[in-house]
Amino acid sequence: MSLDAPAAPADRPRRRGPVDPRLWRYSRSARGYLMLTVALALVTAATVIVSALMIGTVLAGVITDPDARTPGAWGTELSVLAAAIAVRTVSTWAHARFAHRSASRVIGELRGEVLAAAAELPPRELDPRRDELATVLTRGIEGLRAYLTGYLPSLLLAATVTPLTLLVILFADRTSAVIIALTLPLVPIFMILIGLLTKGKAAASLATMTTLSAQLLDLLAGLPTLRALGRERGPAARVRELGDAHRHTTMSALRIAFLSAMVLELLATLCVALVAVSIGLRLVFGGMELRGGVIALILAAEVYLPLRMVGAQFHAAEDGMAAAEKAFEVLDGRAPVAAGEGVTAAPRGPIVLRGVGVRARGHWAPRGLDAVLEPGRVTVLTGANGSGKSTVLHLILGLARPDEGEVSVGGTPVHTLDPMVWWREVAWLPQHPVLIPGTLRENLELTGPVTPGAEELDRACAATGFDLVLADLPDGWETRVGVGGLGLSLGQRQRLALTRVLLSEARVVLLDEPTAHLDPTTEATVLRSVCALAARGRTVVMVGHRDAVLRAGDEVVHVEAADGVDIAPGVSA
Repeated sequence: MSLDAPAAPADRPRRRGPVDPRLWRYSRSARGYLMLTVALALVTAATVIVSALMIGTVLAGVITDPDARTPGAWGTELSVLAAAIAVRTVSTWAHARFAHRSASRVIGELRGEVLAAAAELPPRELDPRRDELATVLTRGIEGLRAYLTGYLPSLLLAATVTPLTLLVILFADRTSAVIIALTLPLVPIFMILIGLLTKGKAAASLATMTTLSAQLLDLLAGLPTLRALGRERGPAARVRELGDAHRHTTMSALRIAFLSAMVLELLATLCVALVAVSIGLRLVFGGMELRGGVIALILAAEVYLPLRMVGAQFHAAEDGMAAAEKAFEVLDGRAPVAAGEGVTAAPRGPIVLRGVGVRARGHWAPRGLDAVLEPGRVTVLTGANGSGKSTVLHLILGLARPDEGEVSVGGTPVHTLDPMVWWREVAWLPQHPVLIPGTLRENLELTGPVTPGAEELDRACAATGFDLVLADLPDGWETRVGVGGLGLSLGQRQRLALTRVLLSEARVVLLDEPTAHLDPTTEATVLRSVCALAARGRTVVMVGHRDAVLRAGDEVVHVEAADGVDIAPGVSA
């Protein structure tokens, strides 16, 4: 076993049995709802038993005693029966009233927890899971509603009503109790067999839905480009295939769910029939009292009913629990917040990387990186794809921490700084610029209000070529764009984000492939503006491959990855 390989925490809770304990740990409303459901299940069990006892007593007395066939003779029993029915009705109404409300609160709390945990993930871990998390947070986790409102109450009824009613039957008629005790295990056995048959159906459905959602989002985002190229109908066949796959998976799960419900109903009906036949034969031949037989016959159906409900609700809850499992993986993997050293002011000085290494997917990217990023100089990070150049920018930002080595600014480790204070000193242009739905001016001021005058704004736009974009837009800065800058081409989005960075007053400027999607003329203008930033004392760090970018750097740092992981002496891999 490798000591460098990440291991699952030993105390991480895992789903055991039908109820995942992590649900109660991450949602306060879930704990309150569980206690309410347990209380109502006990009330239901009590009212079922009381109702059966009263019905058996009254019915047996009316049949066997001709003098007691008036309602007045059974006033007490009938009053207790009416009270039991009323209490059961109220408890059922109360559960129906609060179940959906509590389920909405639980889902909302879990969604908030997962969203917060996802926002804390390092970008390198978040990017490959973005589509999966989007599906879980939007449609997937909604499946928990069926689990909370249907499956969980049925499970608690099976844990309370079934054993208590069986105990009452044991005192009323031992023979019926023996028959039920022998046939009752058949219901969970068939449930297990059906569960093995449907194993993986919910996970497959969630994976298909995730893929379909990701494909559709990519298609919608790129539809203007595809339409401009005359290929807007190209992905139709692939989308149709994904839709058919999702439909087939869903229908297969539904078909098995309906068949399993029929099997459980048939099995429970046959088991109750055995009890009824036994009671009928013994009543005919005088082998038992009528009161005990009526009570056992009424309660026999109540013994099997909760288990049948569990089986019927199981498949409806599987989709939600599959999504919840994905959500819990994110929450369980949340790194504990490390206590800083109280450094709240961003220090000045060079940014120093000493022996920096980051593990990623079984290899190091980067590994053993040493560099000094001086103010007033342009440093270019270059290297092969996947060597960890963008990761270095994340380390400087404090969005990730190195697995070995240290990143410091002015002699102070970055991870000890107050993130909000440090980020005010850093301007960052990621590979995919962040643009929000709104006007171009709102996107320009996304990282803070733009204070320079109109002349400096014009110079920044001219430096990135965004002035030509504005000239073609009738509304200028008031032009509205969609999610991710929809309405602008990739090059236009890059120019807008570059303009935003050039207007920033930040002391540290991090640029990840800043000249991507730009023509050579605009690239040369942008690089001159970047060098001008360094000339004014800024610390400028660029990621790039092009010769023009490398020539613009005062220093070029080669970032390299390393395959494999270290193994401690005496430890086998």
